[in-house]
Amino acid sequence: MKIVAPERRLRHAKARAVLVADRVSPLAGQARDVAGQALDMADHARNVAGEKIIVVRGWAAPRLDAAAHSIEEQLAPKLSAALSQAAAKIDPKPTKSRGWPMVLLVTGVAIGAAGYALYRRNADQWADTLKESTSDASQWVGHKMEAVVGKTSDVTNDVTSKAEEVGDRADARAEHTSKKLP
Repeated sequence: MKIVAPERRLRHAKARAVLVADRVSPLAGQARDVAGQALDMADHARNVAGEKIIVVRGWAAPRLDAAAHSIEEQLAPKLSAALSQAAAKIDPKPTKSRGWPMVLLVTGVAIGAAGYALYRRNADQWADTLKESTSDASQWVGHKMEAVVGKTSDVTNDVTSKAEEVGDRADARAEHTSKKLP
């Protein structure tokens, strides 16, 4: 069985479809633009987070370097001076004893180990601070990304509902106009 529609009815339906398409297509373009903006905002948030991590690393590196130089410039000269004074006090000119140099050597190694332990502890504290700063930056980026996604979803839903309303009104007007036609 073949359904035959009058030519006039077909032309009217085509004209109505063209009107609806003309009204809905700008809304679809706007929806695409909004989605593109949301993607741009997400990219920007990712780039800002990357920049903040670099800033934090740039902030921490000089402090770690300063701590190393502080030990090298302040602790090492004092240690060396103390060892030199001890050597001068115990240095017997005529005889060479192996006992005192060994004591000085062990003392120097012990003092060096203590200095190294202090240096490592200070470096570990800076590393922990850097880890916390990086974690905070990551959490901030995650929250911003969730907000962008939520806003994008809301805008998309609004655009869809408005497009449906416009389509419904266009159908109602077309139906009303078609009833007026002879």
